[in-house]
Amino acid sequence: MSDVAMSRREWLLSERPQSRLQARLGRAYMSWQRFAANRLALIGLAIIIMLLLVAAFAPVLAPYSPVAGDLRQGLKPPGWEHWMGTDDQGRDILSRIIYGSRLTLYVVVLVAILAAPIGLLVGTVAGYAGGWIDTVLSRITDIFLAFPKLILALAFVAALGPGIENAVIAIAITSWPPYARIARAETLTVRNSDYIAAVRLMGASPARIVVRHIMPLCISSLIVRVTLDMAGIILTAAGLGFLGLGAQPPLPEWGAMIASGRRFILDQWWVAAMPGMAILIVSLGFNLLGDGLRDALDPRGAGQ
Repeated sequence: MSDVAMSRREWLLSERPQSRLQARLGRAYMSWQRFAANRLALIGLAIIIMLLLVAAFAPVLAPYSPVAGDLRQGLKPPGWEHWMGTDDQGRDILSRIIYGSRLTLYVVVLVAILAAPIGLLVGTVAGYAGGWIDTVLSRITDIFLAFPKLILALAFVAALGPGIENAVIAIAITSWPPYARIARAETLTVRNSDYIAAVRLMGASPARIVVRHIMPLCISSLIVRVTLDMAGIILTAAGLGFLGLGAQPPLPEWGAMIASGRRFILDQWWVAAMPGMAILIVSLGFNLLGDGLRDALDPRGAGQ
């Protein structure tokens, strides 16, 4: 078995791959080796996997209903019956945090799906086209970057109205400019390369060059930045929920849970502290995962 494993490893690490698939698998294997060597990154990966499992199996893991409460059980401290205590409505905080993980993933995934492609498209078009197109798109990007993300999100939510869907749209609108800056910088480094010049000489249109040849080169940097931005997205969503502009009651959104518990922070500390700890742990997990991906996908570290 060890000989088979060694032969597979040698096949993956071959300096002369026989096919495009072998080359891709070899790069992926080396990236995983660099990632696995970072223990903090593995901890971050474990936290995110745990978040996914908790969200997927929330009905099985939650001991109580996340929305139905009993006023007679209100503000009970953590104990054997309620591991994280109850809130002022008598709802089990652990169950609400477990179901709230679904809302957190909902926001994070939708924002990434909406913001990352917009930033990638704007950045690559600006970097490849140059001239007045680059100037206009870059100035628009700078205008969005000039405002604090939470303040700008508040303005858009105020215009669109409170709600989880509008919060996602508002956060996505404020999240794309950093991705555009990264994609533009990556495009400027490869725009005049021999590889792109050869594709241009073969008759490829500018749109095909951007979509088929430049965008894939920006994906790794974009993945790292999106992962690192997840913590900020979670905090922005929690901030909107705290202000009553995100998910509306009785949805178990972590920011809204903190807002409802701030009245009892001195005596019944667990009402606000438990969802705050959930935000802290998940944000830490995304940051650790992002740092690990940055080190693993950095092409300059490949030869070290």
